[in-house]
Amino acid sequence: MSATDTPTLPPTRAERRAAKKAAKPEKPPRRLMSAKGAITFILGLQLCIALFLMGRDLMAAIPHIAWPSSQPGFDTPVIPGDQTRRYAPRDTPLRPADEGNPARPYRSTGDMPARLSFEQDSETLTITGQIAQGDAERFSDFLEAATGGIDTVRLNSPGGSVQDALAIGRTLREAGYDTLMGAGDICLSACPYVLASGTERRIHDAAQVGVHQHYFGTNTALPAFLAVEDIQRGQGEVMRYLDDMGVDPLIMQHALVTPPDEIYVLLPEQLTGYNMATP
Repeated sequence: MSATDTPTLPPTRAERRAAKKAAKPEKPPRRLMSAKGAITFILGLQLCIALFLMGRDLMAAIPHIAWPSSQPGFDTPVIPGDQTRRYAPRDTPLRPADEGNPARPYRSTGDMPARLSFEQDSETLTITGQIAQGDAERFSDFLEAATGGIDTVRLNSPGGSVQDALAIGRTLREAGYDTLMGAGDICLSACPYVLASGTERRIHDAAQVGVHQHYFGTNTALPAFLAVEDIQRGQGEVMRYLDDMGVDPLIMQHALVTPPDEIYVLLPEQLTGYNMATP
């Protein structure tokens, strides 16, 4: 028998497996995520975070909506130790105007202008209404066009925009005006920052000055740490402003513990003690 007639042995099982494996085409390496998938994932994650934060803020607000403040109404007289009252910027009942006080014909803050109105009578400028965004610029324009010498600014406002109140206050201090509150006038929320700007600050015992927490324009869609940072920065700016005006920043202790839907009404002796009212 010649060498060419030698029978061929069938391949072993191991050889068959190796040949089968070698015949398979190699698959390209799998990428973990495409660029489009990564972008979609990040956007979805951001949406989930925003929904979570908005839901948390909504849950925190529900108790205030369902069970509003149980404090007495704003028209209830205050006494030492009982000075916190319910407060709604657009619907706060006011005391009847005292006789001989025609400049205050309002039964509630809802009757007041939705943004500041300016009325000059001789050397006194009366500022009335809510402090809306942009009122600081309107006030500067009014002063530029005003005729005659103004030396006193009378206030009657439920408050509003903190930043505009601070800007108006700095304008008043720069001009060297006094501030005044007559019997029955109110100055609440952000308004006391305008009041603090007077070189002299005269406040009638029957006037009402009140403070509470502010929002400082915080965006609820921001992460919590950024929202807190904005609030703290705003509070620091207010305290620095009060110190510049000669008012004791400790007056803020009452504001920081009073929720936005309530107002802490300061007594005459507190106004004098914090130097909000000058002797």
